[in-house]
Amino acid sequence: MTQSARTRLESYIARLESDGSRLTIDADTHISDPDSSAFNRRPSGLLSPDDYFHGKPISAEDLIKSMDAAEINMSLVWQNPAVTDYVGDPDADYNTLFAANRYIAESADRYPDRLLPAGWTDPRALGVDGAIRLAEFCVNEFGFPIVKINPAQNGFPIDSEHVLTVVDGIVGLGAVPAFHFGADTEFTPASGLRVVAERIAPNPIIAVHMGGGGAGYVQAEETYHAARRLGLELDNIVYIESAKRETHIETDYLTYEAKGARANTRICCASDAPYGLQIWNFAGHRALLAQHFTSDVAQKYLGGNAARCYASACRSVLR
Repeated sequence: MTQSARTRLESYIARLESDGSRLTIDADTHISDPDSSAFNRRPSGLLSPDDYFHGKPISAEDLIKSMDAAEINMSLVWQNPAVTDYVGDPDADYNTLFAANRYIAESADRYPDRLLPAGWTDPRALGVDGAIRLAEFCVNEFGFPIVKINPAQNGFPIDSEHVLTVVDGIVGLGAVPAFHFGADTEFTPASGLRVVAERIAPNPIIAVHMGGGGAGYVQAEETYHAARRLGLELDNIVYIESAKRETHIETDYLTYEAKGARANTRICCASDAPYGLQIWNFAGHRALLAQHFTSDVAQKYLGGNAARCYASACRSVLR
């Protein structure tokens, strides 16, 4: 591990273990390099240059402005797959995803008090060896304690052998594997998440969206319930509440809080920016939590849990 990576991890541990219980942290945001070729690409038929479209990219600076408006102290950031153009060649696609990860690292260098960087790899586009090599670079060179894989966007089962091999590599680095876990495709069922979580236990796994993602509400219902049950059964699953129906988010909070510290430390608030607006999502999270809990309990979900999860991941990598 490079000294700069070690220094990054140590600085985040110091900040989060000192102030984490008081911070509001968005645990799922995507930023992109405004100089990349895909950043300014626009679908046809927009009403104006400012018209929103799904996955419309934002830069680190755009995110900071959004965070200020939403009164968010820090955001966990990773690349935006909508701005990552693959060409079908593993070497070229490696370079593309490498550049997206490098922008995360450079952004974290510019805003160390606002951004918590995390990596991203892809065993389908890069191949297993390439995916592991990129994960190693993310951890050992960039100092990312978390590395994400997106089976839904990249089109492979979450519990397939090549994914499990890459997960083993991530865990072997001391880092925490994260997954898009939603009902929006057949690639991320709760049964698949179970396979991965049980394989690496007691090491943690982060499941982003807690069964939500881009699925329709009715279609997602079964996965919502399965995700809630699975997280109560397996202690190493950390859920990020983003891109999910608010009525089920409310049930998640109530159910997990009732189970005590074994469960209620493993859920984090998030927006999925730019797929979701921070100011909208965090206004909702705050109002919902205030209806049911004291401010101390609410703050745990608004940032304390994410701070502990990230700091713990940093310590694991350093070990």
